[in-house]
Amino acid sequence: MVSKTKFAISNSKIKEIFHHFGIDNIKSISPLGSGEYNAVFEIKADKSYVLKLAPDSSIPVLTYEDKMMSSEVFWYDQIKRHTDIRVPEVYFTDYSKSIVPTEYFIMEKLDGEMRSTAKLGVNAVRESTAFMLSQIHKIKNDRYGYIQNQLYDNWYDALCSMIQNLLTDAKRVGKRSANGEKLLKYAHKYKDILMKVECTMVNYDLWDANVICCKDKNGKTEYCWIDPERSFWGDRIFDFIYVDNNPIFSFKSKQKSIEVYNRIADKPIEINRENEIRYAFAQGLIGVIQEVEKYYRYTPHHFGWWRNVICYKCIFKNAFKVLKNG
Repeated sequence: MVSKTKFAISNSKIKEIFHHFGIDNIKSISPLGSGEYNAVFEIKADKSYVLKLAPDSSIPVLTYEDKMMSSEVFWYDQIKRHTDIRVPEVYFTDYSKSIVPTEYFIMEKLDGEMRSTAKLGVNAVRESTAFMLSQIHKIKNDRYGYIQNQLYDNWYDALCSMIQNLLTDAKRVGKRSANGEKLLKYAHKYKDILMKVECTMVNYDLWDANVICCKDKNGKTEYCWIDPERSFWGDRIFDFIYVDNNPIFSFKSKQKSIEVYNRIADKPIEINRENEIRYAFAQGLIGVIQEVEKYYRYTPHHFGWWRNVICYKCIFKNAFKVLKNG
C-alpha cells in the first residue's frame, strides 16, 4: 500500500545495515507485507530476516506513533515472556539513527502464510483469535495507556488523553475532528463506566494479516503473531474491534466469537449495556485514528484516503448511536 510514512531506502543502504551487524553475503532483498506505516523487507542471507524501519525522523506522525518501533519490541517481549503465543525473535535493534535517519530492527522471518490467505474455516479463525486474546488479557498492569506516550492511573484518563492527542494531531495539520470532539464529550459522560475498567494488555490490531500460520514439527498449524506495535494498556473489550475482521459491526454481532473467548478467558465478557458502551468507545477511537491519520499518510489521490473515509463514517454512525442512547 502506498503511504507517505514508508521509509525509502536503497538496497546498498540495507546491505550497510546488515554489514553493521556482521551479516554479509546477502542473496536477495524484497518488500514484505501489506502494512501501510512502516517499511518492511525480507532479506535472504545465511537465513531469511525481516528488516522493519520506522518513518524518516523528518516525517510527521501521529502522537501515539512516535517511538512506536521500540514499543513493538517491548510488546514482543511481553508476549514471549507471559504467553504461549509464538512471536518472531528480535535479533538486533538500532534507535541511534546513525546509519539511516530512523529507528529500525531486524527480526526472524517466520516460515508460514498470513491467516487471510490460509483458507481456514470460520471456527478455526475464531478459536485462534480467542486463544491469542485470552492469553494477552492475562497480562496485567496498574497503569493505562500507550507506553510511548504517558501512562495514567485509570482508563478514563488514558482514553481521554488518547482522544485529545488525536485532536491535537489534527490541529497540527490545520484540520479539525468534530467526531473526535464529540467522542471526548461522551467519555466525560460515561466516566463512571470507564473508571471501573481493569487494565490488561490490548493489541487493538488483531486482524488476519497480523497472524501467521506456521506448521510445527508434527505438522499441526501454529498461529504466530506479528506487528503488535499498536498495543497499549487498557480495556480488553477494545480487542474485539477486529474480531471477525470488521470494526463496523456491533458488539452483539461478535457474540459467537465472544462465546469461544469466554470458554478459555480468565474473565468472561458479557454482552450487556455497559460493555456495549465500552465497545462503542473502541469503535470511536479507531474512527478518530482513521479520520486523522489520512492527513499524515495519504493524499486524496490514494486509495487509503477514501477507504478510511468510508470506514470511519460508518464506524462513527454506529458508535454514536450506542453512546447517544446509553
